[in-house]
Amino acid sequence: METSSLDKEGPKWDNKVQYLLTCIGFAVGLGNVWRFPYLCQIYGGGAFLIPYVIALVFQGLPLLYLELAIGQRLRMGSTGVWNSISPLLGGVGIASMMVSFMVSMFYNTILAWVLWYFFHSFQNPLPWSQCPLDDSLTSYNKECVDSTPVNYFWYRETLNITPDIQESGPLQWWLVVCLATAWCIVYICVIRGIETMGKAVYVTATFPYLVLTIFLVRGLTLPGATDGLIYLFTPNWEVLKNPQVWLDAATQIFFSLSVAFGGLIAFSSYNPERNNCERDAVLVGVINSATSLYASISVFSILGFKARSNFNACIQSNILLLTNKFNIGDQNITLVNYDEWLENLNASSPEYVSSLDLKHCDINTFLDQSASGTGLAFIVFTEAVIEMPGSQVWAVLFFVMLFSLGLSSMFGNIEGILNPIRDLKLAPKWMPNELITALVCLVSFSVALIFTMGSGNYWLEIFNSYVASVPLLIIGFFEIVGVIYIYGMKNFSEDIYFMTGKRPNLYWKACWMVISPVMLFVVFIAYVAIQSQTRPTYPAWDPGYVNFPQTEARPYPDWVFGIIVLLSVVPVISIPLVAFYRGLPAMVMSRKNRNNPNPHVNNSYEIDI
Repeated sequence: METSSLDKEGPKWDNKVQYLLTCIGFAVGLGNVWRFPYLCQIYGGGAFLIPYVIALVFQGLPLLYLELAIGQRLRMGSTGVWNSISPLLGGVGIASMMVSFMVSMFYNTILAWVLWYFFHSFQNPLPWSQCPLDDSLTSYNKECVDSTPVNYFWYRETLNITPDIQESGPLQWWLVVCLATAWCIVYICVIRGIETMGKAVYVTATFPYLVLTIFLVRGLTLPGATDGLIYLFTPNWEVLKNPQVWLDAATQIFFSLSVAFGGLIAFSSYNPERNNCERDAVLVGVINSATSLYASISVFSILGFKARSNFNACIQSNILLLTNKFNIGDQNITLVNYDEWLENLNASSPEYVSSLDLKHCDINTFLDQSASGTGLAFIVFTEAVIEMPGSQVWAVLFFVMLFSLGLSSMFGNIEGILNPIRDLKLAPKWMPNELITALVCLVSFSVALIFTMGSGNYWLEIFNSYVASVPLLIIGFFEIVGVIYIYGMKNFSEDIYFMTGKRPNLYWKACWMVISPVMLFVVFIAYVAIQSQTRPTYPAWDPGYVNFPQTEARPYPDWVFGIIVLLSVVPVISIPLVAFYRGLPAMVMSRKNRNNPNPHVNNSYEIDI
């Protein structure tokens, strides 16, 4: 396999640690903290680890190894790699660039939200800990009272969300400022490529582990931490019969490793040719999955504390009712003896007890209220932080951790855009890389302004659900097929032998040739089948909803549904288009040669004779 001029002239990592930290920072992101724990919770606790590990071993690691190996051998970015393997695969690199561009827009908007919360974390008391006064200044805001201070700060003070996706609402200036700040920080970190990026990852890739450890130590000492961990890891083996569990496990590990974005291929292209990319792939994959598990323990120890606090508050309200109704002395009924008192009162005066309309207090009910995504970060976790002593400190640490996780992932997304731009020579030669990077950030910021409108959160959920799902599965499938069946397993094995000193073993070959592409194809078909069975809905925050503060599940309007289809198709449409564009001339020539027994003789010449 030929190598590009980058082999001699291209940028290089300062050291191996810098490269590994960048890959780990790209792979380990917000999903490790706010989606993996949620999947463990809803899918049988420890039982979910079984399909998760299977997906890691037979789907995630093989594709991760393939990307690191092909990038390191060819010394090119995603577009250069696939054009070199076959001109028909040129669309795969373009698809990776498109996905990276679209994901970076909404991903950095999340960092803008994190900055907004970070700036408010220094206030005492925290602004999401109490309701503001209404316009008359005589009572509290009704929307806040009807929901909670945490919900109100998120939906109204932060997003100022509209009740319907068809109501765009104006740009929220505070989110525009935070979004501009987030993009400026990203630009500063990637302004000179891996030279500045490689320095930044020493902080962004390691600081989250420090904070997670601090939260773990603190969380395990809080009352209720055991409740959260038991709830998280108690296995429910019956749930493994649900096909959705296996589908979610496969997609989670696929997205969590950040394969198919093109960033990992670009990062590995800066390595020396003779580098053990197999060891790198296993190391990055294992650390990524271990981080998910480690974050789950930290998160659920604190969520267990929140659930225990809410459970105790529920019991205390019942104790107050019983104490007043039966004229029982204060402090006689406590959290410890509440069940015993309630049993005795039910036996002696059941009609009086039933008339009190006591709340049903169940610790598992409060644990069930855990959430995923933005709901976990900006609602559930912030509410738990309020109850912790020194809440401002914990809030600052939490949001700095989230920003570090997101920032290190943004490095890979931006590299997945910039590297193909250089490979495709889309920018003039006179334009310096710093200016190209600035233009990419500026365009991304401009388009991302849609997420700062009143309906912005609805659109961000659409991008998150559909841009980073089906397109990545399709790209990953074509990557494996392109390397193994077009370039050839034998040639690829020789390249790995040249780089690592050993050929891939039976496990890698079996995964690349059969197991991984079949799994990707099955996951793709299953995902499309499940999505096509029901009309997609979105959770609308509407204070006029009869069951408010619950969100109302509304179906997407037809025109929004059309955009959803476009977002799923447009990023990967380049794959068939490029293959058709480059394959058509070859097909024409092949047909022409079949009609002409002597390809060296021009048909028109024969006719003239």
